[in-house]
Amino acid sequence: MKKTYLLIIILLFSIALSAQHIGDYKGKVVDNKNTPLSNVLVLNGTEILTVSNRKGEFLIEQKKLKGVKRLLLFLENYKAKEIPLQLSKKNKVQVITLEPLAYTLSEVVIRNRNEAINDLRTLRDVEEMSINIGRKNEVVLLRDMTINKVTNNARQIFSKVVGVTINESSEGGLQLNIGGRGLNPNRTANFNTRQNGYDISADVLGYPESYYTPPAEAVREIQVIRGASSLQYGTQFGGMVNFKMGLPHHQKIHLNQRLSYGSHNLMSSFTNISGTLKNFSYYSYFNYKRGDGFRPNSKYQSLNGFINLNYKLGEKSSIHLDGLKYSYLAKQPGGLTNYMFYQDPWQSNRTRNWFRVDWNILNVKYKYNFNKDSRISLQAFGLLAERSALGYRSYRVSQPDEPNSPRDLLIGKFKNWGLEARFIKNYILKAKKHTLLTGFKYYQSKNSSQQGAGSSSDDADFTFAEEEFPYYERQSAFDYPNLNFAFFAENIFKVGKNTSITPGIRMEKIKTQSIGKYRIIAQFAGMILNDTTINDDVVKDRYVFLAGVSISHKMKRLELYGNLSQNYRSITFSDIHSFTPGFAIADDITDEKGYSSDIGLRGKLNDVFYFDCSLYALYYGDKIGEYYHVNQQTGAVERYRDNVGTALTYGFESLINWNINKTFWDNEHLISNIYLNTAFTGSEYLSSDVPNIKGNTVEFVPLLNLKAGFEFGYKNLLVNTQLSYVSSQFAEATNQDTPDNENQYGVFGKIPAYYVIDLSASYKIKKYLKLEATIQNVTNNAYFTQRATGYPGPGIIPSPPLNYVLSLVLDI
Repeated sequence: MKKTYLLIIILLFSIALSAQHIGDYKGKVVDNKNTPLSNVLVLNGTEILTVSNRKGEFLIEQKKLKGVKRLLLFLENYKAKEIPLQLSKKNKVQVITLEPLAYTLSEVVIRNRNEAINDLRTLRDVEEMSINIGRKNEVVLLRDMTINKVTNNARQIFSKVVGVTINESSEGGLQLNIGGRGLNPNRTANFNTRQNGYDISADVLGYPESYYTPPAEAVREIQVIRGASSLQYGTQFGGMVNFKMGLPHHQKIHLNQRLSYGSHNLMSSFTNISGTLKNFSYYSYFNYKRGDGFRPNSKYQSLNGFINLNYKLGEKSSIHLDGLKYSYLAKQPGGLTNYMFYQDPWQSNRTRNWFRVDWNILNVKYKYNFNKDSRISLQAFGLLAERSALGYRSYRVSQPDEPNSPRDLLIGKFKNWGLEARFIKNYILKAKKHTLLTGFKYYQSKNSSQQGAGSSSDDADFTFAEEEFPYYERQSAFDYPNLNFAFFAENIFKVGKNTSITPGIRMEKIKTQSIGKYRIIAQFAGMILNDTTINDDVVKDRYVFLAGVSISHKMKRLELYGNLSQNYRSITFSDIHSFTPGFAIADDITDEKGYSSDIGLRGKLNDVFYFDCSLYALYYGDKIGEYYHVNQQTGAVERYRDNVGTALTYGFESLINWNINKTFWDNEHLISNIYLNTAFTGSEYLSSDVPNIKGNTVEFVPLLNLKAGFEFGYKNLLVNTQLSYVSSQFAEATNQDTPDNENQYGVFGKIPAYYVIDLSASYKIKKYLKLEATIQNVTNNAYFTQRATGYPGPGIIPSPPLNYVLSLVLDI
């Protein structure tokens, strides 16, 4: 088998070495002072052909120019310019000058021009150092969205990303919790989460939860690629989410200042400074946010800083540095039982629960272009982070907090670093252009966790009180070394004029370890009956091979796409050990394996209808799930995590956007859009060794997930209203429901159907001054999206009631 893999790799590289160059059109864009302009969009009608680099240069391959007579060049704050296409036999660089605007455009005109180019775009076939052709993918263009960016409202941010399910358990938008297709949304753990292309989660394989989320004010776009991305980005079933941060401004210094105030004493200050000085450019921000929360015993405060530095080393190479610091402290009101929620959804019986996060990431990337057909990128990244949870955690959620008793303290420390290299090569074979992508990733981490007694006070004291409470019942200390090496390769083969097939492979070595100890302590009437320390070392070392293929057939303004790929999810550290009250894990739990597939059609009709409709299937082998059972030793009811069986999730997903303005009026000063984002999802456990599981619905799968909205704009006014509806779903695999008067646990049962209406608006007062406002949950519905097994619960976590946010935006 290993010889076969080696032959495949050798074949792919040998094909690349036979590459030949093809003709193209070269251009350079400058302003009226002959200063190069970057990020200029070069279009054929509304089709993006290419984008200028930091030297103002761009290149269009000859194949893309077939039938093109004129080129349109667009850059915000400059006059759009249309030029006839003139090919030079000597491959001469065409210099094009853009004139700055002498007047201020209205918000609607700017938005219409941006939408004409970017509206609802998907990733290009080959974008930067990634192959995306034939994949189900979406791009969220945050810059032009009229939404609540202050608290990272995921309902609005992902309004046009199909099938996304959301846990609304983090006040102030401190954490992002998204899932979909039967994947638990908790801390986005079922996606490979990245920022500017590098990992930001605690541990990519061992603990893939994302405690850090960049502020929406700083994000240019969010790229979402579904399960077929497993070959390039890692083995998660959900796919990849990549936050692309803002770009440096073309001026030497540019300031964007946002001051916000909202319900429950929300206050936020976001300061962004960026600019370009010859070969050097920079982008930075600082964000301070605080609030009291909408329930008693809740408040939060966060600090978030980021800097991006870029330097061009020469004609062909550049170096890029990213650094971020994120920290927050939150007081958490805890979870509720069914009875407590329906009695008063805003109540709290936890007065001493706290959560603290400190996140630090550094990334260095080097890019080199050998020529127009070959390029490479190398990046090194490191993470140093800590997550601390402190509070009273009885598994009986209705049991009130006990003053002066010890609190449970759990501290996780994360140290990891890695290297990732990617190489792309365009080559000619049998008169057709093909593209090869190869890469490797090395990743090493040394994480640790410690659990024990915290102080009996009610403040945020994250120190262990071992001397005061030496026989606290939950005490453990573990180290979690992790090693991962991966090689991947994909190749776009053009098999016809408009048809391509892209096979790919990924090979991984994964070594997960757990080295540590825990204590078993039994007490009765203040007497110690048992105090035993158990050494518990676990080593899981395995090799994983994944393969997949994508197919794309392009027609005029339409694309038919399909893919099939293997997926794999390594068990995490929290799958190996858990010391949460009322929660247990099977000793023999193993990795998940399966397949994902999409087939769909997307495109535009008459420049007024955009659509992306697709069918998908997700097959899980040894799916990890949760159900509740009775502990035979204690007699207590526990929520139990295990490989519950083989499961299938399938569905129909569609996004339709109708540009009403272009249909009837085509008025540059008017915006009028309607969008409908619909996901119909079915699921079933096909087999299971656990009683009462086979034939059940997979947890976290609502039958209908719908988002519909109306966007309106006139001159400097923009308005967006959105309806979100999610049908009921189960929180665990046995599909057992609990009555409304259940008043003990809160972690078992359904998550009922709910709907939410959000309304956002913005008004541009001056060229440099804008006012934004959002009202969330306009109808003030009481609902919840999560039954938490641990923090921020356990129990039902209510979603926010009606609330508002006001922002003043200064842009100079």
